[in-house]
This record gives sequence, structure tokens and C-alpha cells, in this order.
Amino acid sequence: MHTNYDVIIVGAGLSGINAAYRLQSQFPDLRYAILEARENLGGTWDFFKYPGIRSDSPLSTYGYPWHPWNKDHLLGEGSEILQYIDDAATEHSIKEKILFQHRLFGAEWSSLDQSWSLNVHRGRETQIFSSRFLVLGTGYYNYEQALETNIPGIENFQGQVIHPQFWPENLDYKNKKIVVIGSGATAITLLPKLAANAEVTMLQRSPSYIMPIQNKIKDSWLHHILPDSWRYKFERMRSLLLTRAFVLLCQAYPNFSIWLLRRGVSKLLPESIPYDPHFKPSYIPWEQRFCVCPDGDFFDSLRSGHANIKTDTIKSVTANGINLNSGEKLDADIIVTATGLSLLFAGGTSFVVDGVPYIASEKFTWRGMMLQDLPNVAYLFGYTNASWTPGIDATSVFVCRLLKEMKRLGMRVAVPRLGLKDAQDLKPRKMFGLTSTYVAKAESILPKAGDRAPWLPRESYFTDWKFAKSGSLEGLELVGGKA
Repeated sequence: MHTNYDVIIVGAGLSGINAAYRLQSQFPDLRYAILEARENLGGTWDFFKYPGIRSDSPLSTYGYPWHPWNKDHLLGEGSEILQYIDDAATEHSIKEKILFQHRLFGAEWSSLDQSWSLNVHRGRETQIFSSRFLVLGTGYYNYEQALETNIPGIENFQGQVIHPQFWPENLDYKNKKIVVIGSGATAITLLPKLAANAEVTMLQRSPSYIMPIQNKIKDSWLHHILPDSWRYKFERMRSLLLTRAFVLLCQAYPNFSIWLLRRGVSKLLPESIPYDPHFKPSYIPWEQRFCVCPDGDFFDSLRSGHANIKTDTIKSVTANGINLNSGEKLDADIIVTATGLSLLFAGGTSFVVDGVPYIASEKFTWRGMMLQDLPNVAYLFGYTNASWTPGIDATSVFVCRLLKEMKRLGMRVAVPRLGLKDAQDLKPRKMFGLTSTYVAKAESILPKAGDRAPWLPRESYFTDWKFAKSGSLEGLELVGGKA
């Protein structure tokens, strides 16, 4: 097996497969491989198994622009998305480039060799790979550890306590009383599925914005006059434009946006559940990600009588339920702690540059694509206010342009550097523009954004795509070397 490559992609999830397609399309002779720690591709969609797991953005944008989503609904179930990624990788001969059960633990850069030396574990064996360029498609979830949450007295509970990240296979919850703690996308996805066979209460400390969307794709005049590939591109661009317009509307007119969202949700609530306090968040739209529910299934569950919602705080967990600070008690056979996920940068890989450990949390992000002082590394991150895939695709397209430009100029190394002025007064900003608890807890391990270009956090696909195709390389130091 070869261990010396031009480019190594880390992670065979949605991001890694997309990067592989872009690279092999632009560089047919490129020697590349994908290191995947697990035994299957798909990343998130292969790992998470809780009931109802699905995308929270339409597959017209969450899917690949080069591999059309051909289902008749917008939001894909986890198993459907996993199959979609597998089909894309197989059809485009990417799957054969994946080295499964190869976990990257450490990466050491040598300026003398102008390459990365990678410490890769395969079972009990350790292999050393080398690569000129790295693309990190690891996402940002910690698959091995869930977010730690303090729930008073949880050790007293005699039923099952389950975190969605480690959902037990073949769990029998039929006719059980279930309390789902949390108000984010996972909780809102779980509730309709669980309520079909159980009595479920969603217990939240504070509510989130929930947006029902029509999931079924209806036939339109486009279906009759455009080829499928053209229609897919049209639908993708329309979704991108509408999402961006909605974000801008919320930012410019938050009070109007809140009124609009309240108006839509209030129509779907049963009389027994008021809008305030259960659906009135304390933050303005897009300070946290929106939660979507296909065809209003979340609200259907509330109206069915098999699901309920409580907005309160926990006084203590007992042997058979939860005592709330309001004095109410929730009986439970199962408690699901859907309180967020733990974040992890670069899959926990440790980096060393010329013998010096690299601390990502002390560095700034360049164009949301590369890291200050880290040579020949691109990382694939999407958006917090839009679909994930357009962001990682813009980065992959830029990497291809960068490699071509380096070859044209006879350069071997590209590394973001702070200029003198930036080093003196660049002010840090959050990499993610969210106030969510799980994001706040991860700030100490994540790199920073800056308050001006080219260190600003990424926000708009259209800006990023334009930059990926023709933007200035200001702030990026290019170094020559031996061919």
C-alpha cells in the first residue's frame, strides 16, 4: 500500500467525499487518499442512529451540486443520506480511494521536507503517511464523548438514561413514558418519532425557533420543461437565494421576523399549549440555528395528545421521574438527554510545525478555509445560518485553484500569516456566530475569527464562491522549494 501522497483528505463523510470529487475532477493524475477512522463512510449519517435523524436543510442545497438528489422530498432521513453519499462515492470512483479504519492521531510538518508526516493508527498498528497537502473533512462533532450536562439527581433515576449520540440498538420504548430534555434540533426531531409509540414530554429550559416546511416536492412547470439536471441546479440556486434573503430579513428586521414566525407557529398549536412561554425564545433569530420540522410533524404530535411540552427547570431527578422547580413532577420510564453535542476540532488530531506544538485555539482562521501559521492545510466547515454543503464545496473549489496557482508559480507551500498591522490590533471574533451552549463550551478549543478581512468569519455562500473562483490571496504566504 502506498503511503506517500500529494493530498490526503481526512474523513469520508459528506465533506470529504465532496473534496475528493473536486480534486480528482481538476487533477486526474493526483495521488490522493481519504483516511477514515471508522469502518464505513458517511460520517454523521453513519454514526448517529437515534429515531428520525434527518437533515435540517433541503437536500437541494445540502446535497452535492454534482450529484443530484433524486427523491421526492426535501429533507432526507439519515439512512437515505448515507445511501446518497455512498452512491455518489461509488459512481465517481471515490470509494476505492478510502482507507477505512485509518485514524489520524498526529500530523508533523517539516519545512525542510515541505510535507506532512502523519501518524495513522489502524487497529494496533501504526503507519506513517506523508502528504504535501492536507484537507480536513472531519466535521466538528466529538463522536466518542457527548456534551456533559449537569442534571441534578440524575444518578437517582432507576429507568434508562439515553443520550441520542449513543442510542441503543433495538430499544423498546413502546407505551413507555419518555421525557426528552432539550429544545434543539435533536429533541424536535425525536419527539414526533417517539410519540408515535409512547407518551413523550419535551422538557426545555428555554425554547428554540421552530419552522415547519413543506417536505414533499410538488410537480411544477419546471418538471415538464427542464431536464432533471437543469431543474436540480435551478432548485438549488433558488433555495440558496431564499435562505440568504431570509437571514438578511431576520438580521435587518428582527421584530418583524419574530412576529412572522410567531404567526406561523401559533396556527399549529393545540389550545392546551400556549405560544408563550413554550415557543417564545429569549434570543433574536439566527443567534442560534433554526429548527425545522417537515410538514409540521412536531406540531402534529402535540395535537395528537401523545406529546407535550414543558418549559421549566429541573429541581431534582427521582427514581421514577423529574421534579421541576415549579412544583410539578414528570413521571418517566426513560429520560433522553438531548442537551447538545460536544465539539472537537480536526477530529482531535494534534499538529506539530517544525517541532513546535500547534495550538489551534490561539490562531485565526483565514477566509474560513485555512489556519494562521499552519502550512498546506485546508479545513472544511460549512455555515451556521445556511446549509452546510455549499460552504465546504466553496472551500474545495478554492483548494483546487490554490494548487493550480502554486504549480504555475513553482511554489510548494501556502501558509496564512498575520501582517504587522493585523498582529498588532486584530480583534478576535467567534468562529461560529451562535450563542448555543454547546458552541460556547467549545470556544476554548476552536480557532478564532478576526474583525476584518481576510480573517472574518464566513457567512455568505455567494461571497465565498466568488472568492473561491477568483479572490485575492492576500494574507497567504507562498513559499518555493524543490520540485
